[in-house]
Amino acid sequence: MHPRPSPIAASLYTLRDMNADVIILHGPHGCCFRTGRLLENDGVRVVTTAMSENDFVFGAADKLEETIRKVEEMFSPKLVGVVGTCASMIIGEDLKEAVKNADIDATVIPVESHGGFGEGDNTEGAIMVLDAAAKAGVIPEEERERQTRMLKLATQTEKTRGMAQGGYIKPSYGDNKVQVARVLLESFERGDQIAMVLNAKKETSYLFSDLLKVPFGEVYPDNKPLIIANLDEKVGLSRIRQHAVNIRRELSDEGVTIDEISGGLDEYPVTGEEAARIIKEGSFDMVVVAGVPHALPVEEIEAETIAVTDGPRLVEPLKKLGYTYVVTELDAHSKTLGTDHIVPSDFGEILMGLMDF
Repeated sequence: MHPRPSPIAASLYTLRDMNADVIILHGPHGCCFRTGRLLENDGVRVVTTAMSENDFVFGAADKLEETIRKVEEMFSPKLVGVVGTCASMIIGEDLKEAVKNADIDATVIPVESHGGFGEGDNTEGAIMVLDAAAKAGVIPEEERERQTRMLKLATQTEKTRGMAQGGYIKPSYGDNKVQVARVLLESFERGDQIAMVLNAKKETSYLFSDLLKVPFGEVYPDNKPLIIANLDEKVGLSRIRQHAVNIRRELSDEGVTIDEISGGLDEYPVTGEEAARIIKEGSFDMVVVAGVPHALPVEEIEAETIAVTDGPRLVEPLKKLGYTYVVTELDAHSKTLGTDHIVPSDFGEILMGLMDF
């Protein structure tokens, strides 16, 4: 009942992850405007055909063809995405035909998405891009199959453990960050066994990995936490792999050692289960999970737990799953778009302040 990301936005982000140079939204100029503007910070040019009421009646194929040609003239792109919207798909615009007629030199991926595609899950839009990209030879078939499986698992996780469970979820900003930070530091002081888990999604990992930079080892040299992270550099699209490379390099430069790699940044639906398996093999008093904490089966963990999430509507579900404490990091997407290095998190800065760093 509450607003959720749409298939259109997911199509845009997935094309970005394929390093598309330009994305054309075939619809009104206001459709998905915030996502489009944010993606400009990631180096993607996002334009629109600016459909109007007259186009809803008579069609706008000519506008789309003109925009495609204009994009080639302005940007000389190698890879272009053309993404449908509710307006263009309801009136039956043929994106493929317009792409064929425009006949530009770039590879063009037409994505006939709209806001209610399938069951309206955002992952439906991402899967449409994967299918079109594989057909165009942009990604291999095995990568399409792997990512499609991950996206379907992500949808299942959201519908059973996250904010897509059906009913209205009131936004919440979680527990007091200062109080939770003190709980964590007291756990270090007692000599408790502590595990830090990064189970993050794509570029938001630049924010959530900030917790791994907190110098616990300098303040508590005899109580090093176990660090588990889904930072496999060999999994995913090139942009996603590069995120993992950047973060691991920066952590290494800071003297941070990752003890266990649970998988890649686009494998967060299953890397939470792998992290839980590693944790259950040991004995821990405190477990901190940052990124997509609801993908980790916390109900199987016998310890105090802290979830660090970017979703105010995830606080209630995370508490119901069994997390002892939940803190929120707002605007993780907008803070991490366009960056190639770890950015400060609110919780990390509070911890640093309490530790006098």
